This record gives sequence, C-alpha cells and structure tokens, in this order.
Amino acid sequence: MPDIIFRDGTVHQNQWVVVPRPDAGESLDIPENRRALIPADLWLAGREHFVGKAHIGVWFDSHDEPEILAGHVNELPVIAVNFPKFSDGRGYSIARLLRERFGYDNELRAIGDVLLDQLQFMKRCGFDTYELRPDKDIRKAAGALNFFSQGYQAATDTDLPLFRRRAS
Repeated sequence: MPDIIFRDGTVHQNQWVVVPRPDAGESLDIPENRRALIPADLWLAGREHFVGKAHIGVWFDSHDEPEILAGHVNELPVIAVNFPKFSDGRGYSIARLLRERFGYDNELRAIGDVLLDQLQFMKRCGFDTYELRPDKDIRKAAGALNFFSQGYQAATDTDLPLFRRRAS
C-alpha cells in the first residue's frame, strides 16, 4: 500500500484501502480488519449498516455528485476523491463543495492520478491527504507541498484574496 502525504508535508503509511466498485451482479467486497473506502453511493444505499463505523469511509469518482451525501458528510471519517487522469479537474470542485457548501470537517483525500504539481492547488481546495500516483517520488512531492507561501485568490484555506489581506 502506498504512503500518503499529509497537508503539513509529512509522509505516513496509508491505513485505508480503496474498494473498487463491484461489477453488475456482484456484491461489495469489504476487507475484514482493514479501514476501507467504498463508493459513496453504495455507502448511502447501505447507510444503516455503515453509519458510526470509524473504519468505513467513502470515495467519489470525478463524475459523482457530492450532493448525494448532503446532511451525512460528517458521519464519515474519510472522504476520498478520485482523479482518474491529471487533466480532469472535477475533483477540485467536489472538494470545495464538500468543504464550503456541505461543511465537511474530517479528512479529505486525493487519490488516483495525483501528481506533484497539483498538490498546492488540491490543498487550497481543502484536501488534507494525498495519495500520489505510484510512479512518483513521494519525498520530493512532500517537500513541494508548501512551495508557495501565499495564494492570490480566496479559497478554503483563506476567505480573503491577497489584496484584501494586505490592506488589513
């Protein structure tokens, strides 16, 4: 299992396994004695079985709508957002919606085709942890996470743009 990078640039062992969506006619295969991230819509469909279980989180694919979990997001210890390819930016919008519109307070994780040059933008959108693509150097990425000291625009990490912060 690959390591993950935390928002502060530290690298830790990944404790969560992403459970793939089952094929039609198959059931969800959640590993025993492991923390598991399952598809968000399947968690919602079986919510009565999963709510309150600290070892079950969810993941969104880039085409999923975060509105499906409105009112339930803070029942989840971890929400992961899949980036199927680095050029697919829908995950940034999902993260901002989860943080700003739905008030998600727990760990928000980026998974999939996550590259070093995206980390700063992901952090500004509200991600806490990052699972890099396996062929990338996680130590180099961790050092680059805090490359920029200030962002110009308002985002989840600051509600004022730089020109307003300077005027204060």
